[in-house]
Amino acid sequence: MSEKKTVSDFRYNSGEAKVSWAAIGEIIRQDEIIGLVKFLMAPAGGKEKEYDAQVEKVEAEIAQLVKVGKPAGKLSLGNQVQQLEAKAAKFLGAKYATFLTNCTAGFEIAHQYAGLKAGDEVIVPAITFIATIAYPLSVGAKVVLADVDPQTLNMDPKDVARKITPKTKVIMPVHIGGYPVDLDPIMKLAKEHDITVIEDGAHAFGGSYKGRMIGTIGHFGAFSFHEVKNITSLGEGGILCTNLDFGEEFGKSRFLGLDPSKQIQNWLYDVVAVKGKQGLFVPGNHSSTEVQALCLLAQMDRLETIIAKRKKAAEYLNGRLSQVDGIITPMLDDENIKSTYHLYLLQIDPQKVGADVQALKKKLQDRGVVQIPHFAPLYKFSVLRQLGYDTDAIQATCPVAEEAFNHRFTHLPLYDFTDDQLKYLADAVIDAVKELKAGK
Repeated sequence: MSEKKTVSDFRYNSGEAKVSWAAIGEIIRQDEIIGLVKFLMAPAGGKEKEYDAQVEKVEAEIAQLVKVGKPAGKLSLGNQVQQLEAKAAKFLGAKYATFLTNCTAGFEIAHQYAGLKAGDEVIVPAITFIATIAYPLSVGAKVVLADVDPQTLNMDPKDVARKITPKTKVIMPVHIGGYPVDLDPIMKLAKEHDITVIEDGAHAFGGSYKGRMIGTIGHFGAFSFHEVKNITSLGEGGILCTNLDFGEEFGKSRFLGLDPSKQIQNWLYDVVAVKGKQGLFVPGNHSSTEVQALCLLAQMDRLETIIAKRKKAAEYLNGRLSQVDGIITPMLDDENIKSTYHLYLLQIDPQKVGADVQALKKKLQDRGVVQIPHFAPLYKFSVLRQLGYDTDAIQATCPVAEEAFNHRFTHLPLYDFTDDQLKYLADAVIDAVKELKAGK
């Protein structure tokens, strides 16, 4: 029995030879390494002199290191990427994971697998980031917006059921702020109608639902490691995971259908179309780098601690804010739900407070508290009107999203705050609400 060839990504690297063809055309020089160090660790205010002195020491040490070391032989899709993918798959309990340029690239591959084309329909929550619908819009598919649950602002499964048609090909639950969507009813609907489910886990790497990791419950799960997320791969990056056998095609799906496991005559590899659920598709280029993978490998080791600190901050805020009538605190973990606490969902009851969230946001801003209403309902954006969508009609089908966005909710940040910062944050919200109640 012949051994199965490993399908991998291809980059030039001819190995040992008198005149070789290296994977890296131009090595990273010592001064460029220093430039990277200085970018990643800039001088603190008023410490420029001390900073310059320390940089000189680092330069001297790197100069010595260069004498006994050698430059990296590969910067893209090498051993670090492979290690990251293996670690992510194990962490998630998924059969396959692939490291990509960003989360949006993961959506693209998953949609291509589903065979999404012009005229097909994709159901997404009304409140999410525009990246969730970028690929469907780009191929002429119809985006159908489902209303949201008033407590979590996640996709409402009941409204999803109302909006499924024979043209529905994909459902995309989005775990807003890292709090898991109620996935059981969505997966039941998907099974009944043969619909592909792509979990948008941009906020939710490390969360779980009823004992299963977010991203592994749908047919695909995509995660973001953009610079604002709980952990990052040097500013950008994404992981796509699946338990479908299609995961064996992830390498080709990420890099142009390149297939080094077989060659055409007189050449190094073949290029193939990739087989998805509805037939063949031509993949794009979403290659990721070794340095990004190295960073994410290290940050994954800290993820449990990072989430625990964010959870502790959320518990403190809930403890303080729940004492104030009119403030609605977010749901925390229970036996079925484990959030990643990427954002803190703050809601108010406008009738009890005597004003809506827009007034509260202004008062918090005046107190130096930055909050962002992640996100505006998608029907607010010009892109949908430009593409012919009747956004007024869509808005009418999403009353909870409309009311919550305009009147009830905003998000507070959750970081490893000092005790004083956390107390100030809670005090600011409480004092602002008290002022609103007093008509100030």
